[in-house]
Amino acid sequence: MSEKTDDLNLPASVVTRIMKEAIPDGVAVSKEARQAISKAASVFVLYCTACANSHATKVKRKTLLGADVLAAMDDMEFEHFVPDLKESLAAFRKDQQEKKETAAERRKAAQAASAAVDSHADAGVDAAAAAQPAAMDAAAASHVEEPEAGGDAAEA
Repeated sequence: MSEKTDDLNLPASVVTRIMKEAIPDGVAVSKEARQAISKAASVFVLYCTACANSHATKVKRKTLLGADVLAAMDDMEFEHFVPDLKESLAAFRKDQQEKKETAAERRKAAQAASAAVDSHADAGVDAAAAAQPAAMDAAAASHVEEPEAGGDAAEA
């Protein structure tokens, strides 16, 4: 566990942002109220986590799952939140699946593009290698020196 009790608190900026979204415009919240809500939210999260861990332990798992949190909500007598949480969990899972599929499509496209570039590069290297001797022969043929009509080439 954590050594300091402050390490167990939720970040104040996150709690403040959630509070601002939940209350109407123009409502002021004192510093003391923000601290109290932050502490209460932190305690709730810790209690929910402990209940979820207890549920996971009963079924001999060390990893907490969404189902453990839903069961913890029932244990804590917050069952009226469970339907909304199930919807949120389903939406989260769908979003994660879409991200995985998008990433897989991007990887396939990148691999296909890379393969196409490699095949063009290999073809280009083969064509350049085949063309190089012919180009050298043509260059050698065009650089044949002809003696000058009136004298030696070294005198010029």
